[in-house]
Formats: sequence, structure tokens, C-alpha cells
Amino acid sequence: MAPPLPLILLLMIQGVYSAGDNGSVTYSSLHICALKGSTVTINCSYKYPTGHKITEVFWTNTDSYDPPNLTKDSKYSERIQYLGDKQHDCSFTLTDVRQTDSHKYYFRFITDKDKYTGKPGVTLDVTDLQVESEGERVMEGHSVTLTCKSRCSLTDTSTFIWFRNTQTLNDTNKKLILPSVRRENAGDYSCGVQGQNLKSPPRRLNVIYPPDKPVISISSSGVIVEGDSVNLTCSSESNPPVHIYSWFKENQTSSVGSGQTFSISNFSSSLSGWFYCVAQNEAGSQRSDAVSLTVKCVSSLSFSVGFGVGLCVGVCGASAAQLIVMYICRRKSLRRNASERKPENDDVSNDTYSALELNTRSSDLYDTLTPNRKRMK
Repeated sequence: MAPPLPLILLLMIQGVYSAGDNGSVTYSSLHICALKGSTVTINCSYKYPTGHKITEVFWTNTDSYDPPNLTKDSKYSERIQYLGDKQHDCSFTLTDVRQTDSHKYYFRFITDKDKYTGKPGVTLDVTDLQVESEGERVMEGHSVTLTCKSRCSLTDTSTFIWFRNTQTLNDTNKKLILPSVRRENAGDYSCGVQGQNLKSPPRRLNVIYPPDKPVISISSSGVIVEGDSVNLTCSSESNPPVHIYSWFKENQTSSVGSGQTFSISNFSSSLSGWFYCVAQNEAGSQRSDAVSLTVKCVSSLSFSVGFGVGLCVGVCGASAAQLIVMYICRRKSLRRNASERKPENDDVSNDTYSALELNTRSSDLYDTLTPNRKRMK
């Protein structure tokens, strides 16, 4: 005799159960955030009805009527490991987690009488790490905060690691705070989580600062002959680099030149004065100390007896001192030469007669001589 129709329908749907109906699955966490490339363990326990015998246990990523066993899926088979048993433990481990592993996972057990799927399952979110800041550029002296960000919330017990270039920093918080940024703080920053191999892509911190006090260098070593060219070069460190150099002469409101190098092609006395440069970038400007360019004429410097040469020289900075030394040395040389030519006999009258060599001259020479009895002065 055939059973009543309602009983037949009951037999047809029997065997597909969610956790419940005397079977249950308990997950330690319903949501897990895992770093890409890390290993994640999902812990759970289960109970099955008395009088049933477990025939199969596995994890799946769908709650369909006949879900797949992930250990038999080529995308998971080499990375998934079941840690539980056929009694109560249903934990499993997934290694080298990938972005595509972001799913909801369910534990499923099959007995000799029924099939159970543990709902609501565990949601796994896979994230990478990113360093975020208020901006990539910060002014020197200002504060900046760098944050190690993830797309999902990592556990509160996570210990962070910060890197600047290849250097490991001491801060272990999720936020790295630099209260007063210096130019030495510039570099590539990345973060990681202790115990994990994942490291965020580097993020560049660019520290902006105005030009340091410029320094002027002069092409000439000192003495410049009038008519020569003089080059003044202005140098200053800044970030970004100086993009405007301006040249000024003291007591003049308008600039006399531009560019890093200021050239005077025909040096003359009319150009004498104090010159300085101003370096400017988008963060500010700075002026240099002024340098003196002076033209002085030194007349009649004797380089040999009876030969005078007038030189007009440009003296830059300490060049005047060099010129004075040259003048003193020449005077000493002239005195020494004069001393070597001076006769040994100081009697002027005797010198005169000796030069005439009277004892060798003819008698007619004596007739032309007139005695001079006045004392020579």
C-alpha cells in the first residue's frame, strides 16, 4: 500500500538541512579581514544529531543545494587544509590568500542520514595595504600624518611596521605622525604588519622648503684688468629648485640682471659697487650678502728705471691688499738697484774729475776748463 502523498513529499525534501534541526555549526568570527599573501585560519565547531554517523566534512563557498568541496577545486586544492575532525572541530587554513578569495565560506557536513550547511557562514575580505597622507607635498616645519590603510578592518592587536626608504622606523602604530617635518624626512614611506610578509607600495613624501641663504662666487681670483669680463654666480639649495635668480646693486630699486650667473662683459669704474642676488622658488625667497666690485687706478708703477707704466686694475674683495704688496715689493727692488749703482766715493768733486780722466787728455782740454771755487751743494 502506497503511503499518503504528504509523506512522500516529506521524504523528497528530507536530507538537506541548514545547521539546526539538531545539527549546528558555530563560527568563532563571522567576518575576517586578511592581508593579501597572508595565511588565514577560520575556526569553528559543529554538532550533529544523535544517532547519525559523519560520512563527509568539507568547506565550500556557496550555500547552493549541492555546493562544491573546495579541496577538490584547483584554485584552492593546494592552499586549503582542513584542521578539524569528524567529531566537533571544523577549522581550516587557507594560505597565500588572494583578492579573488574574498567570499563567504560555509562548513558542510554529511551524515549517513542528512546533509547540513552551517549558516550564516564566514565572510572573508582580502585586502592590501596603502599609505595615505593629507598630500604628497608638505612644507618644512608643518606636521603630517601618514596612515597605513586597508580596505577592511584588521584586528585591534595588529602591530604595524613603518619604513622610510630602506630604514625601519620605531613607530608601531597604524598612524605615523611627524609633528614638525624636516627636509631629512623626505623619502618613500611604506608600512606592513608584524608577522606578515605583505608590505605596502611606497608613497613619496616630498618636503618643500624655500631657498637657503644664497652664496655668490666670483669667476676672477682677485685682480681684474679694466675691460675684462666678470662672472658672478648665485647658488642656493631649495626644494623645488630655485626657478628665479635676480641680481641687484645696492641703492638701486630695479634689478640689474637675471639668471643664476650675472656677467659683466666690460668691467669699468662706473660699475663699482655692492652686488647681491635673490633666489626664489614657490615656497619663498632669500637674498645673499652683498659683494663689492671696486675699480681703482694705481698710476706710475715703475717696473724698470726710467719706464713708467700706468695700470688701472679692478679690485674685487681683498685685491687691494694684493696691489699694495706688489707696490711695496717694487719699491724695495728699485731701492736695491739704485744702491748697487751708487759709487763708493761720496766726494762729488772728485767724481767729476775722475770721470774726465784729466791725465789722459791733451793740453787743449785744460784751456776749456774754468776753475769753480764755489762749494758744490
